[in-house]
Amino acid sequence: MKQQLVTATLLAALTLSAAAETWSYADCVDYALANNISLRKSRLNQETAAYNLEEARAQWEPTLDFATTQGFANYPWGDGSKNSYSSSYGFNAGWTVWNGGSRENTIKRRKIDAEISTVQTDDAERTLRTDLLQVYLNILYARESVGVYEEAARVSGAQAERGRQLMEAGRASRVDYAQLRSTYEQDCYALVNARSTYETRRMELKELLELGIDTDVELRNVEWTEAQVLAALPALDGSYALALDNDLQLRTLALEAEGTDIDVSIAKASGRPSVSLSAGVGTGYNAPGISFGRGIKQNFGENVGVTLSVPILNRKQSKTATSRAQVQKMEAQLDIDRRTTELGRLVENWYIDTRSAQSRYTAARQQVEAAELTEQLTSEQFALGLVNPIDLMTAHRDHVEAQHSMLQAKYMAILGQKMIEYYRTATVAL
Repeated sequence: MKQQLVTATLLAALTLSAAAETWSYADCVDYALANNISLRKSRLNQETAAYNLEEARAQWEPTLDFATTQGFANYPWGDGSKNSYSSSYGFNAGWTVWNGGSRENTIKRRKIDAEISTVQTDDAERTLRTDLLQVYLNILYARESVGVYEEAARVSGAQAERGRQLMEAGRASRVDYAQLRSTYEQDCYALVNARSTYETRRMELKELLELGIDTDVELRNVEWTEAQVLAALPALDGSYALALDNDLQLRTLALEAEGTDIDVSIAKASGRPSVSLSAGVGTGYNAPGISFGRGIKQNFGENVGVTLSVPILNRKQSKTATSRAQVQKMEAQLDIDRRTTELGRLVENWYIDTRSAQSRYTAARQQVEAAELTEQLTSEQFALGLVNPIDLMTAHRDHVEAQHSMLQAKYMAILGQKMIEYYRTATVAL
């Protein structure tokens, strides 16, 4: 707990300097692990599970209590004394010797619950890491998209200005200039949308980090080479095997299935005999009568007993509880089978998406080179009056779309590679 407080203090210092410094992916992860509310609640659930286990173990201990009763009675029409006073004092102890195995199995069940809670907390941390990864890459993608549309607006703005000059010189019509101006306005509109998307993605990151709306978050840029974007993927079957070994949801379901076996034993215990011991010492005093000290001494007594309880009819509670636990056991196994299938589908989908993104990146890169050259040549030809504005607008749009497609494919390929790495190693890094 002390270490967590130190970590939180250090990360708080990081927050204060967030406006002046950029955040890396590792910075985001460290801060989120200490401050994300959902994760903190998961850790509290883990503590609760530990307390439940402690309580279950304490059932082996005996009980001991002290009880006292003070009473006063009034007899207004009695022949003797009109009033009387009585009191009693006693210590009572009890201990369950055997309750059909319910106590032992409850401890086992609480151990599994505690382990499940720990695994779920670890899984919440992993989920937070992957959520941050996707948001982080979305922000970088949105930021680069802003750059693409800024350049597009700059180019189309220059083309519109050139069209105005040609119109004033009588070498282009007003319609030609209006068309070029329309392209510039469209690029400006696309730029506004790109900036809005960028701000939305940054807001999503602040939500994961539990940062206030007044906190500015600037991310550290990450560069990837073409070789990294097009890196070969490991074998699919090997990744699936590693994913099965590393998946914490599957581990949780396996523990829950193990717990249902114990639930069956606990349910059966309710139909078995139980044995308990009891003992006590006590005394009392009644007035009017002898002195208080003498009355306490004379009324002092001790008792010890053994109780055997044998269930005969309990309205089918034991039978239905056992049947219900057995159904839950079958459901747990079905959940395991479903998660195994789902995991295979997730891994395979990431392979399909990543390979598709890499192919689109290769094609888009070539398209960008061709579209850039085409726009340059078309712009030169327009200045000479050899092509009309429609051709120039088409070349410009093709160039912008090719840049956007390549950018999108690049980040999809990187995200896919990182997610495949996560399924293989249960770790994420940028």
